[in-house]
Amino acid sequence: MMKTQIPGWGELEIKNLILDFNGTIAKDGKVLEGVKELLGKIHEAGIEIYVVTADTNGTVAAECETLPVHVKIFGSDTVARDKRCLCQELGCRNTASIGNGRNDIQVFPASVLSIAVIGNEGAFTKSAMLADVLVNDVCQALELLLSPNRLIATLRE
Repeated sequence: MMKTQIPGWGELEIKNLILDFNGTIAKDGKVLEGVKELLGKIHEAGIEIYVVTADTNGTVAAECETLPVHVKIFGSDTVARDKRCLCQELGCRNTASIGNGRNDIQVFPASVLSIAVIGNEGAFTKSAMLADVLVNDVCQALELLLSPNRLIATLRE
């Protein structure tokens, strides 16, 4: 669990993390360099990690096989809603989300903390506008969860 106090924001307590796959932690269906190590550290910190995807490239099961994550594959026409529903099931007050696409547009406002990643595939503008934080790279997003002072610097009033 990650817990910190952010001036003007309040207490931020994260127990769960919802991650998009393609365009966020993976490019062309392959997990990006540096992601595996960071996911291991986040898991060791006591945060449950959920990779939620429509699995465009059909590689998520193989790519995430050795990672400390729960994989959820949803239909491409329902994944936006399904991400939001998962957030609600886990508890929105303790669930963060990281993504880049149009299918993150419902989970971002539901999450206690949402981080949009521009990355190699770019980011859906409306999702980015709904995010609490915008970063250039998924490793930057994951590192924010491991270094709460960075979040404080970004989110404080």
